[in-house]
Amino acid sequence: MAQVLYLLGSAAPPVLDVGRAVRAATERGWEVCVGLTPTAASWFGDRLPELAELTGRPVRVGHRTPGAADDWPPATVAAVVPATLNTVNTIALGLTPSWVAAYACEAIGKRWPLLVMPCVNAAYATHPQFGRSVATLRDAGVRVLLGAPDGFVPLPPGQASPDAYPWHLALRAAGV
Repeated sequence: MAQVLYLLGSAAPPVLDVGRAVRAATERGWEVCVGLTPTAASWFGDRLPELAELTGRPVRVGHRTPGAADDWPPATVAAVVPATLNTVNTIALGLTPSWVAAYACEAIGKRWPLLVMPCVNAAYATHPQFGRSVATLRDAGVRVLLGAPDGFVPLPPGQASPDAYPWHLALRAAGV
């Protein structure tokens, strides 16, 4: 039985390269399911079917309707990658405006394996709520990949390159 990775992305520029992480995980024998916040999904435009084809599963953006069959297998581990300032704070506060946040909140409550790797600039990273949110998530048992050497390192606004986002660190932390 294959290991299953849920890659749950929010609207930070590296999300447009999620296919790279999907391919790396599937090459290692993992099954991958991709979920996106509504804004992140809108960035893909008409390319969402390509992402679904890459994973062999529909990309999940919204909640299933009551009674609808779940077309995803249960996750071995879930990774919220990239996680924006909004997504980190939303999950830490227990808010569920998107399916991605709702899944992460449920995972925390059910003690399912969950990791979060932010993608924020240094100005956002210094906001006091961000630090409180990271601490809250860590206290709840979430593995937050922030800071060198094993996590995302925020850079000054405008200096980050989406191509340099450390997807490999998230995959390694997930056991992929």
